Amino acid sequence: MNLSPDRKLSGLLAPLFALRTEKDLGIGDTQSLKEMVDWSSRHGFGLVQVLPINETGGDNSPYNIISSLAIDPTTIATDPDNLPDLSAGDFKKICAKHDVAALRSGKVNYRGVRALKGELLEAAWKKFKAKHIKEKTRRAKAFAAWTKENASWLEAYTLFRALVRLHGENENTDLWPKKQRTLAAAKKWLASASPADKRKVRGLRNFFAYVQWVAYRQWSELKSYGDERNVALVGDVPVGVSVFSADVFAQPEIFDLTRCAGAPPEKIFAADPFTAKWGQNWGFPLYHWAEMAKDDYAWWRQRLRTTMEIFHFLRVDHALGFFRIYSFPWRPERNGEFLPLSEEEAKARTGGELPRFIPCDDSSPQNMETNREQGDRLFRMIVEETGQHRLIAEDLGEMSPYVRPVLKAQEIPGFKIPMWEPGPDGWPAPGGEYERLSLATYATHDHPTVHAYWDGWYADTQSGDGHKAGVARRQMEELARFSGLHAHLPAPWSDEIHEGLLRGLFASNSWLVVNMITDLFGTSERFNVPGAIGDQNWTERFPVPISGWDGRWPDKLGRIKTMMRESGRYSG
Repeated sequence: MNLSPDRKLSGLLAPLFALRTEKDLGIGDTQSLKEMVDWSSRHGFGLVQVLPINETGGDNSPYNIISSLAIDPTTIATDPDNLPDLSAGDFKKICAKHDVAALRSGKVNYRGVRALKGELLEAAWKKFKAKHIKEKTRRAKAFAAWTKENASWLEAYTLFRALVRLHGENENTDLWPKKQRTLAAAKKWLASASPADKRKVRGLRNFFAYVQWVAYRQWSELKSYGDERNVALVGDVPVGVSVFSADVFAQPEIFDLTRCAGAPPEKIFAADPFTAKWGQNWGFPLYHWAEMAKDDYAWWRQRLRTTMEIFHFLRVDHALGFFRIYSFPWRPERNGEFLPLSEEEAKARTGGELPRFIPCDDSSPQNMETNREQGDRLFRMIVEETGQHRLIAEDLGEMSPYVRPVLKAQEIPGFKIPMWEPGPDGWPAPGGEYERLSLATYATHDHPTVHAYWDGWYADTQSGDGHKAGVARRQMEELARFSGLHAHLPAPWSDEIHEGLLRGLFASNSWLVVNMITDLFGTSERFNVPGAIGDQNWTERFPVPISGWDGRWPDKLGRIKTMMRESGRYSG
């Protein structure tokens, strides 16, 4: 596969959970992604990007992960064709106990999906033990070899995961007995446990190791499948891990557990009063970089090296956080307590601490150099593990002036979102002037779709509010100028506007152009609203199954193919 920056590529971003197929079990999985790889190959797309696939906790956020290396079991295709240890009879019997039709309709029902896939995986594990382990088959030997090769992270993960199961699938270690809250303590507890408890924990650990083996096999095969079809897979590395994760459980000393990572207040993400006032409090612990440096960042190197085994590219989330990261002196559960407080009142409750940047803000040249040096050092380490031109940095947000020069010097592509890339005249910089080592897109998973943006602007132009109408018209005109769209504005959303915007993005000089599936087809589903909780987040599914995309948008797809050929982005 030719993945040189000299060759322009076009790709699609799709949250895996959002993909529909004719036979899915209520959520997208590796079989769904295989179908999307096939579709992308037929239509000339050279990249498929997904959100993080790491195992998540109770909130189901792909960015609040309970392991930096474990893959979420919901991503596993749990049908007999993809899971050879599962019999057709067991599959049919277990599915009959669940309302699969209900799971397939509407939004993702994580509780129902996890229950169904969990039963299927347990049935497969039971058959695997009975046949392969008992008879010491080649498949059993492959499993044993994989667990030995990955023992450095599986030991802590499987014990952590077994304890989560024993505590009713609750990963909140604060609610566990103290003797189980860390790997060191849990080992002592297990050593003195009763024979029955030891057997139970051992059985659970073996099962969770099997689930990860199955997951890594499917994802590795998927990468090879992409190779054969000239479609590269782009994975996503979340900037943090949950404070209630196997990683913190195993190595609490490499994390700063006194503060929580987040982002400063930004107008675009003022999703609620707290975010507007204080910023986003993600709740992740900070990294203790000085401690990590003692073993040359072994935790990060293993994470990157292992993840690269199943992806061609990695997108590093919140690249700005490697230079300096905004942090809170309180956990997200206390956000409501701090919402009405002044800064002085907040200090009184935190011992004088307020949300701030770590290691320091950019208030002096010395501080800026400290932050620059940290980011430069960390990204050099990351590139050593991913390889040259295999890393994409999500460099959006409150930008410091040293971030992009560091990324450019290391030849790491950053993001170009036209609305946020002004030229000297204040209008969006022409796409033809974008650095080749960049990724151009109109939106990420954090933003509304282009259709939703445009509908909002058009509504504002019709609102009768002169100021609001003027701002909205300017935003329409900015995208029209960027894309070379000739339309009488203001105008409502149309195929002409949609395809004009796509054409402008494809024509940019960026190495990579990636559209969310919603932006490619001009729909308005939204997968995430930063700061929001509940069913509106990480549950929305694309309404049309992959097999129906061609029939739903045949003419549009034909015109998009022409645009990609004209811009040199068609991967044929």
